[in-house]
Amino acid sequence: MEFVDIKKIIEDEAKIRSVSEYELYYAKGTSISTETLKDEISSFSSGADVGLCFRCKVDGKIGYAATELFEEEELRALVTRAAENAKIIEKTEGEIFAGSKEYEPLPKRKYIPKGAGELKRLALDIQKKTYGTDARVTDGTQSAAVTSYGELYISNSHGLDLYRAAGASLVYSMPVIKDGDESQSEYEIELYSDDTDIEALAVSAVKKTVGKLGARSIPSGKYNVVIDGEQMRALLGVFSPAFSAKQAQSGLSLLAGKEGEKVAADIVTLTDDPMREGMPFITNFDAEGVAAHKKTVIDGGVLKTLLYNLETAKKAGIESTGNASKGGYDAPVGISPYAFFIEAGDKSTDELCKLAGNGIYITDLNGLHAGTDAVTGDFSLESAGYMIENGKKTYAVKNFTLAGNFFKLLIDIVALSDKIEYGAPGSYTVIGSPAAFLRDMSVAGE
Repeated sequence: MEFVDIKKIIEDEAKIRSVSEYELYYAKGTSISTETLKDEISSFSSGADVGLCFRCKVDGKIGYAATELFEEEELRALVTRAAENAKIIEKTEGEIFAGSKEYEPLPKRKYIPKGAGELKRLALDIQKKTYGTDARVTDGTQSAAVTSYGELYISNSHGLDLYRAAGASLVYSMPVIKDGDESQSEYEIELYSDDTDIEALAVSAVKKTVGKLGARSIPSGKYNVVIDGEQMRALLGVFSPAFSAKQAQSGLSLLAGKEGEKVAADIVTLTDDPMREGMPFITNFDAEGVAAHKKTVIDGGVLKTLLYNLETAKKAGIESTGNASKGGYDAPVGISPYAFFIEAGDKSTDELCKLAGNGIYITDLNGLHAGTDAVTGDFSLESAGYMIENGKKTYAVKNFTLAGNFFKLLIDIVALSDKIEYGAPGSYTVIGSPAAFLRDMSVAGE
């Protein structure tokens, strides 16, 4: 059944039930994933999801009901269930949004999902090139290709009708290298397009793995540290909930009440952009139908805004920033960033190493969830990387723990690199950051 038909049935039943204020949230998506082991496809999966959430307002309360069954009888019953749920709910928070005055036009582009056959060939090609890069690449090496595509419709009784569609493909190489009695593994992951250089991906993954061979331990102490862009991005991702107004209003963020205050170094600018160029998933509206727009969260070290949905914005007496999100069609409304990036600085990574003089270049932070406290900002993470000696990266180092506090780290950043590293998209959220140089961080080694 097409959405236009679903909408018509719901509208008719809502009139019969005297439900005058309501919203339809209809989402569908597909995904395909294939992985290799040795020279064969080791796993393959494909799936499709589609679901509808109906929200309505009855006596000032919001009721929900959801379904994956698109038959007329079920759709009509959906209205009744949501209205009954509204009557028994205690909270009066929530609203059906009438619509923003203006929505930024989306660029015209169409994503064509990759087929299963193409993904299998692609994964096997990456695997072949990974093995061919270095004779030490051995069993356990994996390569993969993944594609996903999704569509969303939001329509309500106020006349709001919104639609978006987006998709992306990812590829990765994860070589295992054995040199004598030592084995190491690393990976490289990229968004895939027809211009992606698969051989360069494999070479980069192997080079990163080879670089970890022969790693040494280091003594405990205070070190000048360069945290590479991938690891800075990972830290920002773990602590990104601190920028949610919901967390702040619940007493779970140290950024609560700090809008307008200094929270980072002067060189730190943090933006959130739902239509950032180069991102695969872009949108001009959020999960509540509010217009989504670019915003500067931290500007020159000053916290300009947290991220708000309608509920948290109403509590704060301001407008929503358009950051409402849903983990699925039937999930409650939360808050998420879009392209959430610490903007690039003006130094190359070599220049950051020169600033450090002697210290550590960190390329691995492990245990990011177990070793972090998103509320206090504290972290203690098993790490690895390279020594910096006389301003240059030298030998690999391992088995040390980097400890600190994320909020203090933002304040203490001395310099940022001129290249942003960003990770794989998690729905419409992508986290990015350049490398950062900091002085005198605590390291626990041997």
